[in-house]
Amino acid sequence: MKIGIVVLVLGYVLSQFYRAFLAVLAPELYTDLNTTPEILATASGIWFLTFAAMQIPVGVALDKIGPRITASLLLAIGGAGGAFLFSSAQSENQIILAMGLIGIGCSPILMSAYYIFARSFSPKVFATLAGVSLGLGTMGNVASALPLTLAVQLFGWRGALLSLAIITFLVAVLIYIFVKNPEKVLLEKQSNDSVLTILKMPIIWPIIILMAVTYAPAAGIRGLWISPYLSDVFVVSKEMIGTATLIMGVSMILGSIVYGPLDRIISSKKTIIFVGNFLCAMSCILLFLIPNSSLMISITLLALVGFFGSSFAVIIGHGRDFIPAHLTGRGVTLLNLFGIGGAGILQAWSGKLFVSYSTEQDIALGYQSIFLFFGLFLLAGCFVYLFSKDSMIRE
Repeated sequence: MKIGIVVLVLGYVLSQFYRAFLAVLAPELYTDLNTTPEILATASGIWFLTFAAMQIPVGVALDKIGPRITASLLLAIGGAGGAFLFSSAQSENQIILAMGLIGIGCSPILMSAYYIFARSFSPKVFATLAGVSLGLGTMGNVASALPLTLAVQLFGWRGALLSLAIITFLVAVLIYIFVKNPEKVLLEKQSNDSVLTILKMPIIWPIIILMAVTYAPAAGIRGLWISPYLSDVFVVSKEMIGTATLIMGVSMILGSIVYGPLDRIISSKKTIIFVGNFLCAMSCILLFLIPNSSLMISITLLALVGFFGSSFAVIIGHGRDFIPAHLTGRGVTLLNLFGIGGAGILQAWSGKLFVSYSTEQDIALGYQSIFLFFGLFLLAGCFVYLFSKDSMIRE
């Protein structure tokens, strides 16, 4: 089981890499394939949307056949296949299709680990295990920053992506070999419960609504907008962009690791989640108010968005505390659906906002609209979350 979790974390490193690497590849894709920020925002959004669309079938598969086959098969076909298609892409449509395939491939990885944690470990340590796994996996964010920049300089963006396709396939094979399925829950009588059973629970909806907006600022900005923002507004070098994305990526790792064990120190998950997301929203609002005053201030605020916007695992832990054991797979993937789906929708919308508000005379205005957009949505989610019930930890 320990080796299985390790290889699932390796798979999640790739998942994090693929959702963020467009920020670094953007200048090369603009030049080689004549893409635009709006097209790349759409491609990034498609990754999130296909990832989200897969959560319901992935949840059923986790409960029915377990994480071993679910994760290895999808990562091999979708993840490796999509990366190979991206490496040979000749058009914008092929990039969008490749990102959709990669989203499908990455869709079961983190939830497979969370399913194992929820079924094989005490609820008291779920958030800690989930947060540490999320934090370690977020090293993919780091790999998609300065290391990817160097790899592209050495091998070109196509060579770098082809190498990643091979690595992705090898990780899928390791998942198949080492991941072990937890024992199934045995029910006294036949159950017709489904994901609809969870959706009919009023207690889960404030958590779902915050989940739909919590990941969008960090994922959207780190995944795409940080690179063109720093390039257009501050006219910095590729090396500086790589360094800034690295800083934001490391901040997301630290945030995930810090959030995880907090519920063992502060008894209220609700307090932890609300305060963290409120501070993330405030960081976005400050970026809106002072978009071009100082490069260092902007990088600091971007790092704060990454740090405070990493409450993903704790929110899933909060929701998981109300989900019946035999619906664990469908429960955690439902929450993930709203988290990733919300990020995908808001990311695609952010591209349209940028086109509508940016001008040659004031390019910063387009980025201001994006920061305000993410910040206001997150504030609205925080308000709804105030009506949630604090978690009931089960032994």
